[in-house]
Amino acid sequence: MKNIILRILSMVAVVGIISSCQKINVAVTSEITPDSYPKTDAQFTSVEGPVFVALRADYAVSYWFLQSCSSDEAVLPTFGPNWIDGNKYVELHRHTWTKDNAWVAASWTYLSNMIGTANQTISVIRASAPAGAAKSTSLAELKTVRALAYFYMMDSFGNVPLDTLYGSTIVNTNAPRKEVFSFVESELKAAIPYLKAPSTATYGLPTKYLAQAILAKMYLNAAVYTGTARYDDCITACDQIINSGVYSIEPMATYLQQFYPTNGASQKEFIFAIPYDASTTSGNMFFARYDLNRNLGIRYAYSGSTAGGYTDPVMNQDKNNGLANNQPSGPRMTTAEYYANFDDANDIRNKQWLTGQQYWQDGTPIRVATTNLGYNQFYNSGSPTTSYVYPLVITPLTSSSVRAGTGSNFDLGNDEIAWNIGIRNIKFLPDYTNTISRNQNNDIPLFRYSDIILMKAEAILRGGTATLGATPLSLVNLIKANRTTTAALGSIDLNGIYSERCKELAWENWHRNDMIRFGKFETTYGIGKTDADPNHRLFPIPSTAMATNSKLVQNPGYN
Repeated sequence: MKNIILRILSMVAVVGIISSCQKINVAVTSEITPDSYPKTDAQFTSVEGPVFVALRADYAVSYWFLQSCSSDEAVLPTFGPNWIDGNKYVELHRHTWTKDNAWVAASWTYLSNMIGTANQTISVIRASAPAGAAKSTSLAELKTVRALAYFYMMDSFGNVPLDTLYGSTIVNTNAPRKEVFSFVESELKAAIPYLKAPSTATYGLPTKYLAQAILAKMYLNAAVYTGTARYDDCITACDQIINSGVYSIEPMATYLQQFYPTNGASQKEFIFAIPYDASTTSGNMFFARYDLNRNLGIRYAYSGSTAGGYTDPVMNQDKNNGLANNQPSGPRMTTAEYYANFDDANDIRNKQWLTGQQYWQDGTPIRVATTNLGYNQFYNSGSPTTSYVYPLVITPLTSSSVRAGTGSNFDLGNDEIAWNIGIRNIKFLPDYTNTISRNQNNDIPLFRYSDIILMKAEAILRGGTATLGATPLSLVNLIKANRTTTAALGSIDLNGIYSERCKELAWENWHRNDMIRFGKFETTYGIGKTDADPNHRLFPIPSTAMATNSKLVQNPGYN
């Protein structure tokens, strides 16, 4: 299942890559010799390897935080002295970020490196490889990944420099967002005829339907990006994917399994996914580190935690007989506003959340051992060191969750009460297959078929022309028929589409994009997010980028 990424990673040395979107006065170089020019698809894939490594590198960390923690989907508060981290999390949540925010800078660097790596690899293949179908496909795949990176940059930063020639010494200023949009559109359209159709062999590689999915997402957001709606074009791109017959909606019984650490090429909804492998270090996927309540390490076999010989262990009380609770960090949670969308008790998607009383697999309540003071840092009515055992109950984050006496109005406290606040997401199930590190094998889908169905429904509702006999209601009910036993909807509107996208695509990096398109990004939510400045729909150009390119112009609303 992971063979393709392992093959890519093992052969990255085929091409020396300098990963930068800034101009570097270095000639194109390569270890490829006339005797080792790539000729077959597999050989070209190996040469492309560094680009896929660059894509994998920070998608699940900095880019995820930038997209999700700036929305009402996720928030990472502080716990006493823990997770202050230069205020980068509170700034994301409250939209008070500046050009010096660490996650803003890291995401810009991540996307720039992807573009720069693609530029050099394209140059190497153009200059070194013999002409043929394999070369054309390889160049199309590389340009598709580069277009994806530019789409992400355009979505996050707006006007960004278009640097596409490796080795040029010319430093470019920001291109207008419309121009970047047109560039990405033209690159994808030009690539599609040379991209392959999906198969087991293309898992983790760009296909023609990845290109169509990016186009569909761009067209759905075209009014935001360019000021001109293109809903019919969105529907056309969605129909290309629908008519392919390659994809289908996972039934209720297997919906959650799409995101397990054993997922991969067999998933019927995955249009494009990043393959992750816990044994590699070039890019990490450790959602469980952030999302799993720290008292649930044994329950979910986190990073080698074991229940030992106990059938009903009291957490943190004893480590004899092999009992070990390797605690995840557990600081990340959702907000009350986002969780309110999960209002159907019969929906399988509810099971991605940890909330309320927690139980062992046999239904026995989980208990945790601590002290009076360990449970409540403000305890003052008796002996602080007396043992205290309590049932583990995860309570929702609300506007009143910040307790009086903590360090700030973003601080939940540094005790058991605080660490058990916040409904947690375990959609990407903690990796029970990896016992030696916190890294995970769960592949992350960037585009799924259910997203295509929901995009088409939304585009029709917003004024696009219905096709293939579909209506917004029939499309949404197609999703719901495979997610819940509750009766089909009788009507649908844009708010209903929005809510369905929240249910379906939680933790998949699309919610900031959705909030902006639905006009909800400036609302009040979470713990102290009141900012309503529309300039914050874009992030600032980071100071690190401004320092290396004097021609960059800062986005409006930022210094």
